Amino acid sequence: MKQWYEELFANYAKKYDNESFTRGTQGECDFLEDEAGHNKSLRILDIGCGTGRHSIELTKRGYTVTGIDLSEAQLKRAQEKAAQEGLEIDFRQADARYLPFTAEFDLAIMLCEGGFPLMETDEMNFEILKSAANTLKPDGKFIFTTLNGLFPIFNSLQEFYNEDAKDAVATYHDNTFDIMTFRDHNITVFEDDDGNKHEISCNERFYIPSEITWLLKSLNFKSIDIYAANLGAFSRNDPLTTKDFEMLVIGRLGKG
Repeated sequence: MKQWYEELFANYAKKYDNESFTRGTQGECDFLEDEAGHNKSLRILDIGCGTGRHSIELTKRGYTVTGIDLSEAQLKRAQEKAAQEGLEIDFRQADARYLPFTAEFDLAIMLCEGGFPLMETDEMNFEILKSAANTLKPDGKFIFTTLNGLFPIFNSLQEFYNEDAKDAVATYHDNTFDIMTFRDHNITVFEDDDGNKHEISCNERFYIPSEITWLLKSLNFKSIDIYAANLGAFSRNDPLTTKDFEMLVIGRLGKG
């Protein structure tokens, strides 16, 4: 039986590229370049790369990027887009919990909920963080975005999604946030690339900052910084608040 995220991304690549949250690629890559020190010799791993928007943009800027994703359809679209740009990028199908790399990358990125925090259990989500850490060289950096658990405590998720619906391809209904598990259960309605309408039951895990800090410390990250994740405008100058739907996490591994 397919999990909801497998069903969602089975045939949703072109429609995904039209979602409002995919429009910040340039600005996000500006931030990633700053965090990489504009060092083109660094090897970058894009976890949950989807249709390859960050991988492609970073490759155009001269970086060597490997993109991995669970969805065959998303990867096919990524390869098509790279070919249109005349780029050769190493895109691979893989489960983010079991990445086939050990201490190979200087920087790992996992943006726009690239796998984490979509898994069915906290343990499975943790395996993604653990696997990402294992891909990094000593002193490597891990930059990812995830859902801010402070947001649904102080705000209505249903109101947020209703407001967002005017620009969205997929819509979300019947949201129920469970304060004991910090999971939002909802019905996601979307149209696939062939025009077929689907309704699927989804659930996503929201994390509070102290949880993320503790999880990363347990994986030998020596510095962990958390900020607001503003679409297309990531910045270390934006403190995380209860009004931010997503958080931006920057962790650096110990030197060994």
